[in-house]
Amino acid sequence: MRREASYFGDQELELIYIARRLKDALKVETLLTDSGVEYAVETDTYHGGIIFRSERVGAFFYVAPEASMGARQLLENSGRRPWAP
Repeated sequence: MRREASYFGDQELELIYIARRLKDALKVETLLTDSGVEYAVETDTYHGGIIFRSERVGAFFYVAPEASMGARQLLENSGRRPWAP
């Protein structure tokens, strides 16, 4: 279930996924919500491209540390590659 970042208080959230397209972000939101995972999402910039590097905007998904492993497994089972620090 989508939550505001303030919902998690002072807890350090873990980045689990960066959606580069809106369609992908919506699918990840549905996946996490249907599975009952509490998450925060916000837009931020990342660098992409191999030859022509550019700054792009994506949806960054965060969860509490105790939900991280389960959320990462959900993403992998759905064919997505979770963010690895």
